[in-house]
Amino acid sequence: MPYPGIRASHVTKVTIYCAHLYDIIVPVIVLEQHPGPQGDMARPTEDINHLLQLCCLGTAMGTLYKLRIGAPLVDDRTMITLYTVIWILLLPDLIVVLHSSDLACRLYVPELEGITQPGDIMLGVILPLHLDRVYQRLPFTVRPTKTICSTFHLENYQQLQSMIFAVEEINGNPTILPNVTLGFQAYDSCDVLRHDLQGTLQILSGSNKVLPNYRCLVNVPLSVIIGPSISTHSILVAHILGLYKYPQISHFSTSPLLSDRTKFPSFFRTVSNDVFQSQGLSQLVLHFGWTWIGLLAVDNDYGQQGIQLVKKEIVKAGACVAFSENIITSQPSHNAPRIVKVLKTSTAEIVVVFSPAINLVPILYEMLKQDVTKKIFIASEAWSTSSLFSIGKLSESLSGTIGLAFYSGTIPKFQEFLNKIHPSIALGKEWTKLLWEQTFHCTVMDNNSTRSFSTSMKECTGSEYLQSVTNSFNDVSNLRATYNVYTAVHVVAKALEDLKSCKNGPLFFHKPCAKIKDFASWQLLYYMKKARVTLSNGKDFYFDENGDPPAIYDIVNWQLNPEGIMQHKKIGSYDTMASPGQVFTINTSAILWNTGNETRPISVCSESCPPGLRKAPLSGQPACCFQCVPCPQGEISNQTDSVDCIRCQWNEWPNAPKDLCLQKAIEYLSYEETLGSTLTCTSSVSVLIPVLIFQLYVKFKMTPIVKANNYYLSCLLLVSLSLCFLCSLLFIGFPKHETCLLRQAGFGLAFTLCISCVLAKTIMVVFAFMATKPGSNLRRWTSPKVSYAIIFLCTFLQFIMCITWLYNSPPFPQNNAQVKPNVIIVECNEGSPIAFWIMLGYLFLLATISFIVAFLARRLPESFNEAQYITFSMLAFLSVWISYIPASLSAQGKYTVAMEVFAILASSWALVICMFFPKCFIILFRPETNSREFLMRKNPTCS
Repeated sequence: MPYPGIRASHVTKVTIYCAHLYDIIVPVIVLEQHPGPQGDMARPTEDINHLLQLCCLGTAMGTLYKLRIGAPLVDDRTMITLYTVIWILLLPDLIVVLHSSDLACRLYVPELEGITQPGDIMLGVILPLHLDRVYQRLPFTVRPTKTICSTFHLENYQQLQSMIFAVEEINGNPTILPNVTLGFQAYDSCDVLRHDLQGTLQILSGSNKVLPNYRCLVNVPLSVIIGPSISTHSILVAHILGLYKYPQISHFSTSPLLSDRTKFPSFFRTVSNDVFQSQGLSQLVLHFGWTWIGLLAVDNDYGQQGIQLVKKEIVKAGACVAFSENIITSQPSHNAPRIVKVLKTSTAEIVVVFSPAINLVPILYEMLKQDVTKKIFIASEAWSTSSLFSIGKLSESLSGTIGLAFYSGTIPKFQEFLNKIHPSIALGKEWTKLLWEQTFHCTVMDNNSTRSFSTSMKECTGSEYLQSVTNSFNDVSNLRATYNVYTAVHVVAKALEDLKSCKNGPLFFHKPCAKIKDFASWQLLYYMKKARVTLSNGKDFYFDENGDPPAIYDIVNWQLNPEGIMQHKKIGSYDTMASPGQVFTINTSAILWNTGNETRPISVCSESCPPGLRKAPLSGQPACCFQCVPCPQGEISNQTDSVDCIRCQWNEWPNAPKDLCLQKAIEYLSYEETLGSTLTCTSSVSVLIPVLIFQLYVKFKMTPIVKANNYYLSCLLLVSLSLCFLCSLLFIGFPKHETCLLRQAGFGLAFTLCISCVLAKTIMVVFAFMATKPGSNLRRWTSPKVSYAIIFLCTFLQFIMCITWLYNSPPFPQNNAQVKPNVIIVECNEGSPIAFWIMLGYLFLLATISFIVAFLARRLPESFNEAQYITFSMLAFLSVWISYIPASLSAQGKYTVAMEVFAILASSWALVICMFFPKCFIILFRPETNSREFLMRKNPTCS
């Protein structure tokens, strides 16, 4: 029978020997071959076919001889003679085989660049270490040349190293697959579709040749192929691998098409399905209130499927699509001029981009050329953390970008592993040279080097070390795609471990378990579906029935650091496995937009209609484009972007802005009603009393009684009492924003100043008496500066509390319809009730201290008997405000305000009466007692 895949011209050695098979002597032919002139394998020639037919003939004759019935037909000597005749006839054909040269019968497939590490079980890896290729225009008369790759990507090379690190980690761990060594074949696909296919076929063959339907590595099973990274390429490879159920794990392919188990029965991935990503991007857009969105996608399965899912989700949520453009990868310019022209003319400030980073580069350069700025990009996971734009002009235009990224993980000791890489290492030496040259900007020269280098680059010394630099290769702070490759290797190891430790597993052709070093691909597939590993973040990784992992994304924001380098800062997460309410979380305060501040950009077709207006659609425009028109007479709209207005009830009427239906009966403490006018008159008259007393004090300021009671403190106290009476007027009348802000703060500051003066007077009375004792050191504390310092400190503390209150939770006017169902109470909401009671409590504290000090000093000699008056005044003040608390809590509406006004007036009058009326009586009606001799006579002991 024919034996495809062997060329006679490539056979260097033929070995013929006999093997015993069930007591039958079988001739065996072993052919050792070498590659052809161009590393090709061709179809078999007739010489090989003839050779194998002769072998079968000899085998058949030997078999007939051994299967005879009864006594042998011929003796052994005759049988030896028969074998001699057969091999004499076979030898001429064998000579023809060794000299055959059928060079035309072959398939030209250039060898793909790769690395191989042998092992008992092999892994296949296909990664795009280069992101682009040199486009060549060749006529049809010339054979296509080998692809020239360009743009060596350090992040993807880091992914390859994570695979190597994971393999070494598993091989070095005696508890994982003991006595079994993992090997690998890895190829660089350059992001080219045919290279992904060629690498897959070479991995299946087990050699660096494409041998379809043959496995050249005997007794070395292939476990899994990791890759490709592009969804379109993964679809093609998955069709091939699915034929024989070879497991495939992609670390970057996210197309929802790959979740179809009927088409792709052996496909797995360590990244989430684009269905979840599209939902996350839609929630991200709608979270910021953006309703006018532009869409941009690459023209392949990844881009088109993803952008359609996003469009479906945002339209379902009520947003609109301003434009939808495709990046045409078959054109050198990627259709950049047209796309940027659309971006420039569109009013949409937000653009959702589904594209790999390399395909977005021409668009960004064209944006710089046409000076298109201030656009916010929403990035898919394919480029949301790319380092291609980390430095330079492109980074400035991408500042403020927000996107979904693969969840990040950490790999212990991976940093040390990366820093040990050196061009002297044989495995992947050519790729390491590219890493070295790109990192250190030098040229690696060796004896075998055939590349031509730029003369402007210095020669590498070999003494450079990676620890001295920080780039995207050795940066392990946020491993995403790299972590996915690492996870894929450990998932394969877990599946192999489960296969190895099988005892009573599924029946594979009437056998309960497969052998670890001799298993079929479909047998490992059974364990791959059930594999479960624990990640470094503590979460379990597993595949669902479609081969998809749990959907977990990081939300990142692109921010420029002071050095001008782009950083991808995590600002939230999208975790479909989280508890309700925690699926989508974002810290908006940590976002830095392209404007350089925290002001959120706006992207709407039409500005929102405030309350009082309604939306009117524009003919021929999307639903997000409208105009705002006022509500008709008698109707209101109480919501932003109201579609219809609401007619008020018969007993209601719209307010001026037409955003609220007010009851016709409105209640507040007005000047027109009896209660309000009475309190107004009382407050107005009360203000004059301290003024009159002040004038009296000024007139008699040289008299002993005025001097004895600290003239300047008394004047300051009278001014503060006038302010106390005056602040009560702020509580009367229609509550406005200004009055609501001032009434409580003004009340608190005025009374604090007043009580502080009383406290200062009390302390000064005590100090003055104690300073008269022989040997007392308190004389310096009787200075007026001490009293002013007490007043300033006490008042300043209240001032700070009031300012904090007004800044954080300022009072504001409100219409309260909850207290009385048929009445709208217009009142001031204090903003923070806690702040109000803290302010009032501080007043209580000062008054209590003054009362205690004055009470203790009440028995001082009569010449200094100011303490008695302070005691009575503070007692009256505390009594009024203690009574106010239950009264205010039981009152409602305008009566609550009236109770506070009454308390202000009563407490102020208590201070005026207790502090000043006795002195005024002496000044006006008993002037004979207002003399130094009388005061000294009253207390001869203090002379």
